[in-house]
Amino acid sequence: MTTANIEIDNEAAGPGPEDQERLDEEIFRDLVSVELSAEQRARLVAPPAVHPRQRAVLAVHWHPEWIPIELTMARLAASYPNRQNQLIIPTQHNELLCLGELAGVEIDCYSSGFNRKVQLLLHMRAEAVERADVLRSMLSHTFKYRGGQLWEFIDSIVEPAWDARMQEAAAETGANDEVVAFVRDCAARLRALLADHESDVPPMMIKNKLVSEFIAAQRPWRPERMISRALLLAKAVKQIVKREFSLQYFYRASEVIEEARGLGAGVVIPHPEQFWPILLADYDVDGYEVWNPQSREYTEFLIGVLNRQNKSRAHGERRLLVFMGDDTHMSEKAKPPELQDRQKAAREVGLQPAWDDPAIRKALMLAGMDRDRVIDQYRGRLA
Repeated sequence: MTTANIEIDNEAAGPGPEDQERLDEEIFRDLVSVELSAEQRARLVAPPAVHPRQRAVLAVHWHPEWIPIELTMARLAASYPNRQNQLIIPTQHNELLCLGELAGVEIDCYSSGFNRKVQLLLHMRAEAVERADVLRSMLSHTFKYRGGQLWEFIDSIVEPAWDARMQEAAAETGANDEVVAFVRDCAARLRALLADHESDVPPMMIKNKLVSEFIAAQRPWRPERMISRALLLAKAVKQIVKREFSLQYFYRASEVIEEARGLGAGVVIPHPEQFWPILLADYDVDGYEVWNPQSREYTEFLIGVLNRQNKSRAHGERRLLVFMGDDTHMSEKAKPPELQDRQKAAREVGLQPAWDDPAIRKALMLAGMDRDRVIDQYRGRLA
């Protein structure tokens, strides 16, 4: 990152007014750039660990973001040199992407039964994308609507009309007036940059994490404690915005599923701890994600629930499948190591250790599931 090489005393008050605008432009240009250096490309194709014993690779919940898919595939080949059975489908947020004969997407939608936003993973044959005009229109609408959340996020920090959100977040995180003022200043500068350059910024780069990344980029001339507290405050505001973000313009989950099924698509419910009550909704889906790097607590319980549901299904009715999602975001790996979110950066496409956990393997055996069976059965359904 450009600013990582700027040598400024951490205890200094910051750049002077004559330098601030130039530095902000450099930071912003770097944050929204989709260009990769040779060093970044080399880092992206070199996994930190190799898993020679893993012969089955199931990856149906991961996000290429702006990283070329071929780099991810090179990394995956290096990670699992002895793989024999694989099912790999990218699931970009609200954007259909093809990889070979298959395509996938993770779409935001609305569950009216629970009055909350949910997400669905859709997987289909690549040729189905050609006749997916309605689904692509739904995705485009959702993509633009979700992009609007960034503006509400920034306004919640900057605008006096939204001060209640800032006050709530400050009380929750213990942020003092200095931290609040710093976050507001950063958000106001970022909003000005977005207003000046929005037409030049790739749409996929207009997302909530710009706020935290812009704050983190101030590290060369701000104390680390200030940055850490500012990031906590910004995260708390973001959670409030997400909690109160209007669901009015999302499509209903049932509408999305109906359209997906018309295209021959498979449907999987991701994020188990966040969305597991949707199990009660009896949606027409192929399976549920029972493990995710963000959702590990209920894995055995959810496997048991799916097993009981399968036992109660009529003869000939399709069984619910057990999925695990690594939820990898490839752009995190393109950042300089010192600026990466360590937890997110540690995720790897196709790496879901829970499959090999002894206690979870016992639950999987009782349910008649393992990685190879899920790959074969789901691939068959998509065919």
